Amino acid sequence: MSDFWIYFTIGLKHMGNIIAYNDVLFLLALTVPYEFKSWKKILILASLFTAGHTLALLLSVFDVITIKVNIVSFIIPIIILITALYNILSTGKSSKKDSITFIAIVTLLFGIIHGLGFANYFNSLLSGKPTDKLLPLFESSLGFGVSQIIVVILALLLAYVAQTLLKLSKRDWILIISAFVAGVVIPMIIRSEIWVK
Repeated sequence: MSDFWIYFTIGLKHMGNIIAYNDVLFLLALTVPYEFKSWKKILILASLFTAGHTLALLLSVFDVITIKVNIVSFIIPIIILITALYNILSTGKSSKKDSITFIAIVTLLFGIIHGLGFANYFNSLLSGKPTDKLLPLFESSLGFGVSQIIVVILALLLAYVAQTLLKLSKRDWILIISAFVAGVVIPMIIRSEIWVK
C-alpha cells in the first residue's frame, strides 16, 4: 500500500471510529437544516470544517499551538450543543436560510478544536521534522474530508427518508434531531474531566 493510501485511510477511518462519534453528531447537527438542493452551503461548511482541522494540525506539527486532550474533550461537545441549540432557536426563521455566517464561524472553530485534538494522535504516528509530516498531513486531511462528505450524504438521505416516507415536516425533523444531539452531548459536558480537580 502506498504512503498516500495509508494516510488517506487514516483520515477516512477517523470519522468511522466509534470514539469519534462526536464528529458525526456535529455533522448531523450541522446539516439537519439543509436539503440536497443546498449542496453549495453544505460544501462550504464541510470545507470550513476540513480547513480548520488541517490548519490546527499544521500549527500543532510546527509546535505553534497545542491543547490538552481534556480541554478538547470539553470544548467539542459545547460547540456541538451550540450548533444544536442554534438549530432549535432558529427553526422556521427566514434569516437562517439567507446567511450561514454564524454557523460557518462555529464550524471553523469546531474544525480547529477537533484538529488540535487529533494532532496528538497524528504526531504520535510520525517522527521526524515537521516538514516530513506535511505530505502525510494533507493526505490524511483529504481522507478526513471525504469521510465528512460520506456522513453528510448519509445525513441528508436520512432526512429525505424521514420527511418523505415518515411524513415528518422539515421543522419537526430539525427539532427532533437537534434535541437528540443536545441530549447526547449534555451528559458529555457534565461528565467531562475538566470538572475534576
